[in-house]
Amino acid sequence: MKKKKKLSFLPLCHSFERTVYYVYLANCVSIYYAENLDTIGENLREVKPACFTTVPRLLEKVYEKIMEKGRSLTGIKKKLFFWALNLGLQYEVGKDLGWYYNFRLSIARKLIFSKWIEALGGNIKIIVTGAAAMQPRLGKLFTAAGITVIEGYGLTETSPVISTNRFEEQNRAIGTVGIPIPGVEVKIANDGEILARGPNIMMGYYKRKDLTDEAIDKDGWIHTGDIGEFINGKFLKITDRKKELFKTSGGKYIAPQPLENKYKEYPYIEQIMIVGENRKFVSALIVPSFPNLREWCAKKGLQNSTNKELIGHPEVISEFQNAIEQFNKGINKVEQVKKFQLLPDEWSVESGELTPTMKLKRRVILEKYKNDIEEIYSD
Repeated sequence: MKKKKKLSFLPLCHSFERTVYYVYLANCVSIYYAENLDTIGENLREVKPACFTTVPRLLEKVYEKIMEKGRSLTGIKKKLFFWALNLGLQYEVGKDLGWYYNFRLSIARKLIFSKWIEALGGNIKIIVTGAAAMQPRLGKLFTAAGITVIEGYGLTETSPVISTNRFEEQNRAIGTVGIPIPGVEVKIANDGEILARGPNIMMGYYKRKDLTDEAIDKDGWIHTGDIGEFINGKFLKITDRKKELFKTSGGKYIAPQPLENKYKEYPYIEQIMIVGENRKFVSALIVPSFPNLREWCAKKGLQNSTNKELIGHPEVISEFQNAIEQFNKGINKVEQVKKFQLLPDEWSVESGELTPTMKLKRRVILEKYKNDIEEIYSD
């Protein structure tokens, strides 16, 4: 019998990874622990796991490294890489796109996507992701490559799963967090908030009846704080955090997460936070992907030594401006980023801008970069 292996690198103090840990133990899966976040790629090739759990940001980093390698190719290899990539973006779970598409996909899997699988150890079959919204294009591409991406949703207060996609194609929809698990009821409140009820809901916050009563109503529904909707009456989709919605001075509500995910498709953006509460327009704080940007600068013959000097180049600023304007064409006018500020330092858990599951600590970032934000709106 082939030994089942799983690589673990998320913090076990987080309910998502802790619950998965128990699931693996119950199913006799051997768990290997990564040495640190910087050695994940090396550890994947060493352990050769069939599965790993992750948060979207780490999956984005895997994708960015793949793209970096693809852009460094030349000639026919580069053309084949991007041909396969475009083919993967057309993929739809559970939908037969015809024999010609399937034939081309089989070639792409053999020539290009097989190398993606090799980079992840060679045996990877499933990637489970949660804790934050995943870009749908990543789900499409990895699934097209032959790696099933399972996205789920829940809170620590819900033990922690509310819904999840399933392995079977008919019970999986990219861009959603799947179907409520058995025994759990989910409904959407009038203001769009996701409510859940079931045996998985916590008894309450320890010695904080006030907070418990605020979170769980008299009918037993927990108010998640997330905004969502049902797709095809079956699949739950998260659209934003209720507390993260903000209103511009013009009275328009802005949901930042979908916008941030869209702009992050640009390969030179590592991190981005949309701002504009009580302001006359939407703007953004942007941390560039400095490895990609340095490569771009080298090709342009631009000299740079520090991150701060790099983001000060007029050509770099112009490149970002052009990219933002291109993305804006597909975004509602009131949601478009009108101005941005490039930042020299990457946000991290250690420096306080990210949670352990790589979510933005918006209040911390707003306070830390308040001078940069004021500069954006000073004109």
